[in-house]
Amino acid sequence: MDAIARAEQAGLDLVEIAPNAEPPVCKIIDYGKYRYQVTKKEKESKKSQHQVKVKEIKIKPMTDMHDIQVKEKHAREFIAKGNKVRITCVFRGRELLHPEIGLKAVHNICEHLSDIATPESDAKLLGRNLSVVLAPGGKKKVSTPEKASPSTETKNSV
Repeated sequence: MDAIARAEQAGLDLVEIAPNAEPPVCKIIDYGKYRYQVTKKEKESKKSQHQVKVKEIKIKPMTDMHDIQVKEKHAREFIAKGNKVRITCVFRGRELLHPEIGLKAVHNICEHLSDIATPESDAKLLGRNLSVVLAPGGKKKVSTPEKASPSTETKNSV
């Protein structure tokens, strides 16, 4: 009761901070100003977050090698920015009779991008589309320590 009287006297609000504590913890603050500051902090934290988007690269089973290289370059840029990349191979007409050709093209792209990206799952054929999603973060190349040449090794004479 004393806290409510103090809050009214100061022209502020009595806010319960920890209701489960023994005794409950309250604070005398301007609640409108407090809510404004909390929402401002939330907006600021959302600005600093990077939203991961899924960019799509479409190819066809008979796409030329140079065109695939250009699309790989674009995919590399998307992954470098932190986005995921969906590689989709679209089959038309009788191309669907040989899905292994499209699968080979998709695996080839995945292999070329393996240094910076990893596939989230195996390529899946859904209707006329064969697709795989690549996420940033590739396999790290493990460098093996070079063996010292015999001329640089010191020989122990006993």
